[in-house]
Amino acid sequence: MQRILSATIAALAAAAVLAPNAGVAQSHRWGQGYIPNLPVITQDGKKLRFYDDVIKGKIVVLNFIYTDCPDICGLTTARMSQVEDKLGEAVGRDIFFVSLTVDPEHDTPAKLKEYANAFHIGPGWLFLTGAPDDIELLRQKLGFTDPDPVVDADRSNHIGNVRYGNEALQLWGACPGLATARSIATSISWVDWPKGERGGG
Repeated sequence: MQRILSATIAALAAAAVLAPNAGVAQSHRWGQGYIPNLPVITQDGKKLRFYDDVIKGKIVVLNFIYTDCPDICGLTTARMSQVEDKLGEAVGRDIFFVSLTVDPEHDTPAKLKEYANAFHIGPGWLFLTGAPDDIELLRQKLGFTDPDPVVDADRSNHIGNVRYGNEALQLWGACPGLATARSIATSISWVDWPKGERGGG
């Protein structure tokens, strides 16, 4: 009976990852041809192609920030830093964190580096900037459809969601960036197949 219950819970968790109302793209395969392979620049000034170099074949955790954000960005980054600690050595080896700026005209690599250093970010976490139109296209393609907080007059619509996915297996989901570190790590573990247990403790 316990084995059946465990299998049922696992199946429900997988369904939550794949359900459209869980923030997963069902109408598109989020792979090559859908995720734009646009040029981006890291906080260290390294030039990359977004699809080929950042997400292809990887488990990734993605969010959008800007360095002058007065509240939600810093809170979400701090929470994600807690998730990074919870996931331990998996970050930078099995799981990769990616934060893209929604204010690329202001957020130079140097500004992003300063921001990352303020949160003691480890080597498995990229902070990316690029051409404004390219960043906006990536934001929309990745399902961050709330109004751009930089152009939103009162900046009240920046909700700080986190998207996570296993690009190789086309498993994608999303969760609030201010959820507990434990629940975010557990959500990420759902796409870390077949391991799936990491972050749950």
